[in-house]
Amino acid sequence: MYKLIKQEGHARLGDFETVHGTVHMPAFMNVATTGAIRGAVSAYDLRELHCQVQLCNTYHLHLRPGDENVRALGGLQSFTGWNGPILTDSGGFQVFSLSQLRKITEEGVNFRSHIDGHKIFMGPEESMRIQSNLASTIAMAFDECVENPSPRDYVKKSSDRTVRWLKRCKSEMERLNSLENTLNRAQMLFGINQGGTYADIRVDNMKQIAGLDLNGYAIGGLAVGEPAEVMYEIIETVEPFMPRDKPRYLMGVGTPVNILEAVFRGVDLFDCVMPSRNARHGHIFTSEGVINMNNAKYRLDDRPLDAHCDCPTCRRHSRAYIHHLIKSGEMLAMRLTVMHNLYFYNTLMEKIRDALSQGRYTEFYREQREILGRRL
Repeated sequence: MYKLIKQEGHARLGDFETVHGTVHMPAFMNVATTGAIRGAVSAYDLRELHCQVQLCNTYHLHLRPGDENVRALGGLQSFTGWNGPILTDSGGFQVFSLSQLRKITEEGVNFRSHIDGHKIFMGPEESMRIQSNLASTIAMAFDECVENPSPRDYVKKSSDRTVRWLKRCKSEMERLNSLENTLNRAQMLFGINQGGTYADIRVDNMKQIAGLDLNGYAIGGLAVGEPAEVMYEIIETVEPFMPRDKPRYLMGVGTPVNILEAVFRGVDLFDCVMPSRNARHGHIFTSEGVINMNNAKYRLDDRPLDAHCDCPTCRRHSRAYIHHLIKSGEMLAMRLTVMHNLYFYNTLMEKIRDALSQGRYTEFYREQREILGRRL
C-alpha cells in the first residue's frame, strides 16, 4: 500500500508498505542480477550501503540456479541473505536485449539461452510462476520492450499485446497467491507502460493498465536509444494518467541527473546497473561530479573518493590506494568502488527525500543537476 506524504509540484514523498518492509520513496533499487551485486558485494553489504530494495533478474535466475531450486531453498530472501523488499523483473527485457535469439508470438516468447543455446519459452503465466517460485516482494508483468525509434504500427501492436499479457499476468498471480504452498502469498504485481516514443500510444496504454488496479505502475521502454529530453517528455506525457495512490517506477534509469529530473516529474522508484558498472571501470560518482580513477593524477592523492561521503570505502581508503588497485587489476578495486557508488546513489535518494520533506526540492533539484552531471 502506497501512502503519499507530501508533494512539491509533481515530485512526491511517500511510503510503500510491503510484506517485507516499508520502502521510503523516492528510492533507488540496487541491481543484484543473479542474486549479488557485481563487484563482490553481498546482500549483507547492502545494509551498510543504505539500500532499501534489491532487484533480481527473473530470466537469469530461471537459467541458473533455476527458480525451482531457489524455491526449494526458501525463496530469494533466504537464498541471498537479503531480508528486505526484493523486486524481480519479468524477463521481458530479454525480449529486447536478446533480439537475435527470440521469436515473439501472442502466447509468449521463444528464446534460446545465451548460456548454451537451449530452447526456452516464456509467456505471462510462465513469468509469474517463475517469480512466484523466487518469492519476490514485487513481480513485474511480462511485457515487450521495443527499440527506440521503432515503426509506429509495430509499437502499437506491441503495446496492445503487452496489455493483453498484463491481464494474463494478473489472473495467474491471483491464482498463485491463492495456493497454500506459495512461498509469498502477498506478492505484488506492477504493470508496465509501453508505447515507444509515441505520446498517444503511451497515454492509451497507461489508461488501459491503470484500470486494472495493480499494486504499482512502471514506465518501461525508455533509456534504450532515445535522447534524455525525449525520455523526460514521455514521463511528462504519461504521469497525469498514472494512479496517484500507487508507486511510479521508471525502469532502467539512470544517471544521478536523470533521477533528479524524473523525481521532479513525479517518479518514485528507480533501478540501474550504472553505479555498479561504472564503478567497475573506475568511474566514480561524487558530490562534486564524476571522477575517473584510472587517471594518473590520483597516484599520490591521499584524499577519499569524496570528502563528503561516509561510505566504508571513503572512511578507510585513499584515492591513491583505489588507483593502485585498479591499475594492479585487483578484485578489491571493484568491490570498494561499487560500494562507494551504491552508497552515493542510496544517500542521494535520502537527500532527495529530506529536501521534499522540507519543501525545498525544487531548489535542491536546480542546484544539484548542475553539479552531479559534471565530469572532473
